[in-house]
Amino acid sequence: MSDGPIDLRSDVAHPARMYDYFLDGKDYYEADRLAAEQALQNFPSVRLTARTNREFMRHATKFLSEQGVRQYLDIGTGIPTAPNLHQVAQQHAPDSRVVYVDNDPIVLAHARALLTSTPEGRTTYIQADAANPEDILAAPELAATLDLSQPVAVSLMALLHFVPGDVYEIVDTLMAPLAPGSYLAMSHVTTEFDEGDTDPEGMARLLQVYRDRGIPVQPRTRAEVERFFIGLELVEPGVEVIHRWRRQGVEHPRSYDKRVSLYGAVGRKP
Repeated sequence: MSDGPIDLRSDVAHPARMYDYFLDGKDYYEADRLAAEQALQNFPSVRLTARTNREFMRHATKFLSEQGVRQYLDIGTGIPTAPNLHQVAQQHAPDSRVVYVDNDPIVLAHARALLTSTPEGRTTYIQADAANPEDILAAPELAATLDLSQPVAVSLMALLHFVPGDVYEIVDTLMAPLAPGSYLAMSHVTTEFDEGDTDPEGMARLLQVYRDRGIPVQPRTRAEVERFFIGLELVEPGVEVIHRWRRQGVEHPRSYDKRVSLYGAVGRKP
């Protein structure tokens, strides 16, 4: 982790800092606040979307811990917001090890909050871009923390819709060196619940706020999200709206799906 000066690029809105604003955090700048406020005007449910995504991360991590996973690679970590993934994992298994990855310089500035591991476990942080998975896999911090001969869970929460290029190849590259029994856990934005391209209450209106600021964003359908899991064994119920994933007994009206508009899934490498 670099100790040199950090260029925070505070004049440009960044998804991680906008996300922090939606979660009532404090680590954002005026450009992020203005973009986030426009997002709230365009899609008032965006705070619910962000909070539900955090809950899905906790829920999925608890599930993975129950399956015996003790190693995690969390890409697109975002600004630390308790509980972070390692806190969830280590609550259930204190010896869990977590490698965090993000490319936002403000996440690097706060990365020490991600390094508060239990004595039995370990955490580390890599400043890298998800669009370059080879750099992540080659990072010495990863090799020093994770044993790739043992199962690893790759966590990609609300990330891939912001990543340009061939995202399917990125996921394949990340999963290829991992041991059998490894997992992929992810959430991904969709516009499938919009009532057409001009729905005044649709997710597409939120995504346009990002595009207007030069931030690439690509929603995907349920079928397109399922493609990330080709070659993996999808955990039941497969790709589902995140607040419904393995949430038996918790009821939500169908209108809630549109307010969240995120698919989630977990798959196991055979």
